[in-house]
Amino acid sequence: MPPGGPRPGQRQPYPPGPRRPGEPPVDRLGQGPARPERGGGGRGPRDPNSVAGAPNGRFDDEGLDKKALAVRIGKIAAICALVMALIGSGAVIISYNMISIPSANAAFEAESSFVYYAGGKKEVGRFQAGDQNRDALSEDEMPALIKDAAVAAEDRSFYENNGIDLKGIARTLFTNATTGSAGGASTITQQYVKNLYLTQERTYSRKVKEAVISLKISRQNSKDEILTGYLNTVYFGRGAYGVQAAAKTYFRKSAQDLNIKEAAALTAILNNPNGFDPEKEGKDSGGTELLGRYQYVLNGMADLKSQGKALSDYDEATLEKAKAALPKFPKPLADSRLGGQKGHALTLVKNELKSLKNENGEPLFTEEDIDSKGLKVTTTLSAKAMKAAEDAVKDVRPEDKKAVNAKHPENELHVGAATVDVKTGALKGFYGGQDYLDSQINWAASGGMAGSTMKPFTLAAALDAGYSLKDTWTGEGGLEIPGTDRVVRNSGQSDADPTGHGYGEHITGIKAMEESVNTSFVQMSTALPNGSEDVYNMAVRAGLPPDEQHAEDAPADYRSIPAYSIDFDPKNYLLTLGRQAISPINMANAYATIANGGVRNTVHLVSKVVNAEGEVVYEWDQRDGEERAMSEDAADDTSYALQQVVKDGTGQSAGVINQPAAGKTGTATNADDDVSSAWFAGYTPQLSTAVMYVRGKGSGKLDGWLDSYFGAGYPAETWAQIMGTLTDDLDLEEFPEPAWMDGEAPMEGHEPSLTATPSPTPTPSEDCSKKDERKGLCIPIEEPEASESPTDGATDGDPGEGTTPDPSESTEPGVTETACDWFGDCESSSPPADGNNGGGNGGGTEEGTTQ
Repeated sequence: MPPGGPRPGQRQPYPPGPRRPGEPPVDRLGQGPARPERGGGGRGPRDPNSVAGAPNGRFDDEGLDKKALAVRIGKIAAICALVMALIGSGAVIISYNMISIPSANAAFEAESSFVYYAGGKKEVGRFQAGDQNRDALSEDEMPALIKDAAVAAEDRSFYENNGIDLKGIARTLFTNATTGSAGGASTITQQYVKNLYLTQERTYSRKVKEAVISLKISRQNSKDEILTGYLNTVYFGRGAYGVQAAAKTYFRKSAQDLNIKEAAALTAILNNPNGFDPEKEGKDSGGTELLGRYQYVLNGMADLKSQGKALSDYDEATLEKAKAALPKFPKPLADSRLGGQKGHALTLVKNELKSLKNENGEPLFTEEDIDSKGLKVTTTLSAKAMKAAEDAVKDVRPEDKKAVNAKHPENELHVGAATVDVKTGALKGFYGGQDYLDSQINWAASGGMAGSTMKPFTLAAALDAGYSLKDTWTGEGGLEIPGTDRVVRNSGQSDADPTGHGYGEHITGIKAMEESVNTSFVQMSTALPNGSEDVYNMAVRAGLPPDEQHAEDAPADYRSIPAYSIDFDPKNYLLTLGRQAISPINMANAYATIANGGVRNTVHLVSKVVNAEGEVVYEWDQRDGEERAMSEDAADDTSYALQQVVKDGTGQSAGVINQPAAGKTGTATNADDDVSSAWFAGYTPQLSTAVMYVRGKGSGKLDGWLDSYFGAGYPAETWAQIMGTLTDDLDLEEFPEPAWMDGEAPMEGHEPSLTATPSPTPTPSEDCSKKDERKGLCIPIEEPEASESPTDGATDGDPGEGTTPDPSESTEPGVTETACDWFGDCESSSPPADGNNGGGNGGGTEEGTTQ
């Protein structure tokens, strides 16, 4: 015992000495009763076979033994459960603190960008990243009916749970343990977390992360935010992510327009997007399996209504009636996101979006912005104009010539067409050729050799330089090019007449335009102060893009489709005959400049872009790229000459429409002196359209392969059908009167006095135009005499070393069906049916020109 006696609180020891009678024995330290000795009094030995080692005979009653066992097991279980709960709570706390909300999966944040026709309602197509077709809705835009249906279908405790369902997790753990699977039911919050933040792997570690993040999301976000996010990311089948894309995919309408049956059916599909597709065939068809799930959703919606949790208004009678049958699903459309002309249109739109710059010269839109940022792009395209172009081509082109021929691509006939608004430069419609899925070459944008469609720019340059429509030019074949050994031919050449037909030594610019006389326009080009460079500059100002090597000559803010032309060399002295490759889109816009009084508008097809937040981030400004290309008088006089082409010249087949029309036929030849492209470009006061026919890679031989291979044939007929469809319902508009410009010519020898028929003496007349009166003139231009032979042709010499103009158009299409008349190989040397000029210069069009 410690000094001083027992410590405070310590029991007094038993007194020393012998025990008193009846006193229990003590231990060696005197601190307590001693253990009973073996074999002595006290507890007897334990029976090893007794319950929990109870002393022999203590629980002889069998019922009492079982009860004690149950009590003891219960206590052990409770202790274990408490320990596990403490461990689990600690693990949850640690997990909650360690697991943070990760960055959202980019694929599930991606939102499709939509492209619309003019007006912003009818869809052209969409841009999307990969296969994620998604159109996200805001909380306010998400229909309450869809929210109710989703809760009824996927998580009826959604408004009460904290993001996870403990009973569901326990049930899943038991099922997984007994079946070996690793999946399980989830709340809407868990599904949203899995889609937006995690992977789709089926592991326990992912489920732990999912549960923890779901708890955090439930604390940070409102139920409405979670439900909206879920409905914007969940997969509905058929490639549709989110309810808006699903509504358009399954019912061809917006989610806001779905009725109760359609809403219930869509959310029922969520349970098994592939298996519940109503178009699935077979014994276990999607529609059969879907019906049961659909009725389950409607029952759940009834429960929500009875509990006062429904966000939308529907009654029990409506629900009961809806249960009888699934809604009617329209037949699914083929995957035509890029099929037909859509792919060509979307490519043009994307290219223009990527070309747009802000005030600092930086791109307004990146590829990622376009594909996945939910842009709403309104274009200038008209669904009517697109259809008109496609229908016209299909109706006019010969049935035996196909756009796609896998075995013989050299025998493919390609048609490019484009229509531009004269007043604005807006691209209204186009036809790019074959189905985009078969080939991505857009012939409306790639184009081909322009041929005689270049001649109006030569005339406009001459008028601006001081010449007049009344000035005269040689119409005879065999024009020698000063300083060269080249001789320009007209059409109809033969052994007896190797330089082709002639119209006389002095013909007016109007007559030269009507009959597309090569020699007249080459002489006109060389008579300009800077020769072919003046023609080039006029064409570029009007809307034809420069060759890339000469891009610095383009006007400020210049934009075109495409940005550059091929082989457009300002120093080519035969540039007026059209060797350069021009796209129908740019040609249509350049002709629109003439129709617009000489003012060029930039051709464009993006009018407005709205971002995912509804903000307008780009809008076309009509002043952008607007520039005067030629004087108004020069435009009106050039237009007058082009009207005569349709009235009396090679383009008469285009004059069948109900509006006044002006235009120009054109053909061009390749390095082998074969016709390789056929054109008709023209306009009314409202619209300008260009049509081009080419073969193979764009430079294949048309003559002898097509029954009609000149601009007055298929191209002019196609043009007339397109323009007739688009202008028949428009108010009648007249062209301005000609100005009859008469400036100071830079070169002598082309005066009207040289015409075969003397010019009339100016006399007052009531028939004078307003512009004649303004200028104090009244000299009606003489009507050209009819000629029995056209005046187009080609140059002498090696065709591989210089431009070889092709034959001129005739006013009588259909006279000749073979190329022999053109080349003078037939017994008869009658003129060809049509035949504009152009031609190869130094090898013609290379194979890659029109790609």
